[in-house]
Amino acid sequence: MNKNSVVFIAFEQRENLGIGYMHAILSGAGYEVGIIDVTKDKAEIQKELQELNPVLVGFSVIFENHIYDFQELIEYLRSKGIQSHFTAGGHFASLRPADLFEIAPSLDSMVRFEGEHTILDLANHLQQDKDWKKVLGISYRNKGALVNNQLRPLEPDLDAFPLPFRPEMKEYALDNKYATLLAGRGCIYNCAFCDIREFYGQAPGPVKRIRKPEKLVEEMEYLHKEQDCSVVLFQDDDFPLLTNRSSDWVKEFCMALRDKNLVGKILWKINCRPDEVDLELFELMKAHGLFKVYLGIEDGTDAGLKQMNKRLQVSDHMEGIQILKELGISIDYGFMLFQPSSTYKLVNENLAFLEQICQDGYMPVFFLKMMPYLATRIEKELREEGRLKGRPGFLDYDFYEQSMDDFYFFVSESFGTWFHGPGGLNNYSKWVVNYITVFNFFIGSTSEIERLTESILEQVADSNHFLIKTMKELSALFESGKYSMENDRILDEYRSSIEQKHSSALKIVSDLIVKIEVHHLTKDLFV
Repeated sequence: MNKNSVVFIAFEQRENLGIGYMHAILSGAGYEVGIIDVTKDKAEIQKELQELNPVLVGFSVIFENHIYDFQELIEYLRSKGIQSHFTAGGHFASLRPADLFEIAPSLDSMVRFEGEHTILDLANHLQQDKDWKKVLGISYRNKGALVNNQLRPLEPDLDAFPLPFRPEMKEYALDNKYATLLAGRGCIYNCAFCDIREFYGQAPGPVKRIRKPEKLVEEMEYLHKEQDCSVVLFQDDDFPLLTNRSSDWVKEFCMALRDKNLVGKILWKINCRPDEVDLELFELMKAHGLFKVYLGIEDGTDAGLKQMNKRLQVSDHMEGIQILKELGISIDYGFMLFQPSSTYKLVNENLAFLEQICQDGYMPVFFLKMMPYLATRIEKELREEGRLKGRPGFLDYDFYEQSMDDFYFFVSESFGTWFHGPGGLNNYSKWVVNYITVFNFFIGSTSEIERLTESILEQVADSNHFLIKTMKELSALFESGKYSMENDRILDEYRSSIEQKHSSALKIVSDLIVKIEVHHLTKDLFV
């Protein structure tokens, strides 16, 4: 066995910063570190592991709904004679170690919560033939009984970590490469549907830690100069707009971008709450490269926001959205139209809210069902009510009314590709805006781009109008009970209408993307 080799098995379709940081920590300590894409054929993964023969294999179980894919792979590798120490990390491993050991008994250990120091300590113990069961921050089984070792304190200084390892960067839009970054870790809020506070709140240390703005900009400078990165997507659940130093952090961050001569060279996107959107502050941020904001809206009623423990009001949504629109900053958002307590009245109130904020075509209408993710208040309440169903990783619930279950099923089926398909209208509508933003930032606006911008606004507004109108009609139909889930002519007509609208709108939006790409190739004729 190569005691100097560690391999991670993870999703490689997008950057995994957790793996990137652990890779950097291990590499800095002299380990040979490899990453294998979990989506590869199991036999290929087995062959690579046999060739590398690592002392430690780490499985990055970051998505609940892929638990059983990992379980199948782990059992397959063991059956083929792979003897490396198998560990797993991620939210499920951290918050439900007993469940994961039950699902994947061939795991030797689990790295719980923040993994950089723990994975290095575990690798060192294995390399030096020490008793690895003494490592802080892991869980393991002893004669079938779960043992949770003392949790390792969170790293107080995130800038003490080396820069994360990154695979080759991918294109964001129009030949511009992108990278994901973290300005901090944790969240001070405690929303009912989210497990971030639970994840960072169990180990000793502050639940929210923020990097030094100058160090963050140094990383951006490195990525820009050494890896030709020109788009940065911050992954923080809540970007540090307001800290214990008020808004000074953001101002220092923007000044550091100017000092490093990165203004006009890098676009960046953040996630935040609507009540954190301030005109003066976001005007400053836009002037220094901010181009897109993901808003955690989630609900369009004061009662719903209170139930979610969002500590927000609808007026905060409206004010934040209005400021971003005035500044011309793109908006993406989260919204959960269907919730455990959903009624037709609440659904229609939320549809009215979506209509209000999306009728101008500035952003496409989008919504989801609130899911009972592990260790959230919603999961606990549904479990106590006896409404939780399914197996770990696929937990779900029924609504109070059968017709609401039917309504949700029909909507999910009929709008599935529209909302969630990589080639669906929602995705393409967002990408048109990204293309236009990138073009305007790096090339400069032209009359053709201005015309295409108007076209996409009109098309998104038209699609939004159709979607809201259809949802209201379907809501009334299902509430009336005058439907049948099988062989219903009216529902068949709705399915056909939605499919036709999606097809025609998608062609228009796809053609707009092609026109922008062609315009980009011939940009020298317009500047």
